[in-house]
Amino acid sequence: MSDEQWFYCLKHGTVEGAEGCRAVDRLGPYPDRDTAARALEIARERTETEDRKDRRWNSGEEADG
Repeated sequence: MSDEQWFYCLKHGTVEGAEGCRAVDRLGPYPDRDTAARALEIARERTETEDRKDRRWNSGEEADG
């Protein structure tokens, strides 16, 4: 297993290693380049999951897990 970390640069829309843009402009770290390339998709999925939980909470329904 590699100790290498990968990031997705929001400013440039690219995957980069640890020596990239400022932390404020990046998502990550991710364990590999392919996962970092999916950073926006992963963030969207997580946001949608949390939004569903919030809607259930606000409507009085119980949330799963």
